[in-house]
Amino acid sequence: MTETSPIAGLHAATAELDPPLAALDLPTLRANAADLVRRAAGTPIRVASKSVRCRSVLAEVLGADLTAAGGFAGVMSYSLREALWLVRHGARDVLLGYPTVDRAALAELAADDIASRSITLMIDDAAQLDLIRAAVGTDRVRPRVCLDVDASLRIGPLHLGVRRSPVRTPQQAAALAGAALRRGFDVVGVMTYEAQIAGLPDSNVAVRLVKRASAAEIRKRRAQVLDAVRSVTGDLAIVNSGGSGSIEVSVADPDVTEVTAGSGLYVPTLFDDYRAFTPRPALYFAMPVLRRPAADIATVFAGGYIASGPAGSSRVPKPVWPRGLKLLGAEGAGEVQTPLSGAAELRIGDRVWFRHAKAGELCERFDAVQLVDEDGARVGVPTYRGEGVCFG
Repeated sequence: MTETSPIAGLHAATAELDPPLAALDLPTLRANAADLVRRAAGTPIRVASKSVRCRSVLAEVLGADLTAAGGFAGVMSYSLREALWLVRHGARDVLLGYPTVDRAALAELAADDIASRSITLMIDDAAQLDLIRAAVGTDRVRPRVCLDVDASLRIGPLHLGVRRSPVRTPQQAAALAGAALRRGFDVVGVMTYEAQIAGLPDSNVAVRLVKRASAAEIRKRRAQVLDAVRSVTGDLAIVNSGGSGSIEVSVADPDVTEVTAGSGLYVPTLFDDYRAFTPRPALYFAMPVLRRPAADIATVFAGGYIASGPAGSSRVPKPVWPRGLKLLGAEGAGEVQTPLSGAAELRIGDRVWFRHAKAGELCERFDAVQLVDEDGARVGVPTYRGEGVCFG
């Protein structure tokens, strides 16, 4: 481990615990939060809960009421059931990042005045409006909705970005806004998530050129979309953009009222090669050495926590301490055991510390995260899983 790594403190603070365990260095988390606020330059940051999945950590940055504190304002939820759960715990500004077709949860939303005022649904299709209206079952409720507008870059036949919304043009956005108003919805915002900017590390010149071209294209098109939507709805409360990897690009556009970030709090391995910020990993997990099948190989328990996305080496966990450990190409990270080379010094019962490829997904593997502060004090807090909830 290096002098700048928090692993030494995590290792000491959790010495009496038996791994597997997950541990979070609070000073690093707070430094990452402060850096996100600095990069946002006064634009409020909405916290992406899918990249956190621990209510105590959400409270660390948003305050005990899970609503707003210190440059952070609101949650971007990934599930309506999650949004309702957060509202029950105090949150009063939750934007769904994705559409929902959960009819029971929609009925629950309609029956709860506080939830109806606190939660904004995401839409990109009139069929979603019809399903929501049928599930709500009353004209008395006017659900708040935000339009998801495709922010991918298209060059000829190439589609550079994720496959999200079918709404791309100003005309399509205005038509959807009009359809929402006619069905008794309040259109309060527009979101443009530039995954091809926020989610791609600055790994080479070609990627950086594509990201620059994409930033210019979406800024121009977003202005046209907003003009078209506002001509139908009037003022909008939310113009959401960005992610941890593209904050500077998003806040440079005066039309943007808020940016979203979450992964930048934990900083998983997929964020190691960004130029916009200095990665400070905060979240780790430890596994015990179970056996020594060869002089240079140690096998640890479990460890096969593969991240979502395209299958490949970028999605596997990375052993980071002791230094010099590597996954075996023939086995990789396994469901119940993971052999590692470069392990001549490891003994049965020793620990190996890993980093996950993505942020909040690690919390689906653990009931608790050990929070360790600057003086080595430790407290275990439940993850979503530890609180007995799973939102998909």
